[in-house]
Amino acid sequence: MRHFFLFFLLILTLSLSAQEIPIIQKEDFKQWLEADNDTLYVLNFWATWCGPCVAELPAFEKIHERYADQKVKVILISTDFRRNLDTQVKRFVRRKKLQSQVMFINEPNPNDWINWIDPDWTGAIPATLIISKRNGHRFFIEKAMTFNQLEEKIRTFLP
Repeated sequence: MRHFFLFFLLILTLSLSAQEIPIIQKEDFKQWLEADNDTLYVLNFWATWCGPCVAELPAFEKIHERYADQKVKVILISTDFRRNLDTQVKRFVRRKKLQSQVMFINEPNPNDWINWIDPDWTGAIPATLIISKRNGHRFFIEKAMTFNQLEEKIRTFLP
């Protein structure tokens, strides 16, 4: 009985320590795309099955950590299949100990939001949008970025 109780507490602790992953839709992007504030939003579109996406995640985590005291917000937006949210995405986030905010895009037709993010986006991932509406900054790239590339672009946008 004692072992069962300890096992139960361990499972409960693991589930409580996992990051909650909000499910967002196209309209939710407005909070970042149209935000009238000084925050620089770094939106990275990725998936657990995408090798280049997974390879670049440490760069975004490092940016999140390095700029935590500044107005830079890193948001990792999973484009995995909805059916894999609980079985793969949440486990991946927990296993990799991701500290940046992770969100899940839940749109039935990717073309509805891909073109809205950037009209030239083919839909390939990884893709990153860095934006600050108030400051007039917007940068979109449809390929993996290194930490140095990412930081260089962010520094050009910061005061």
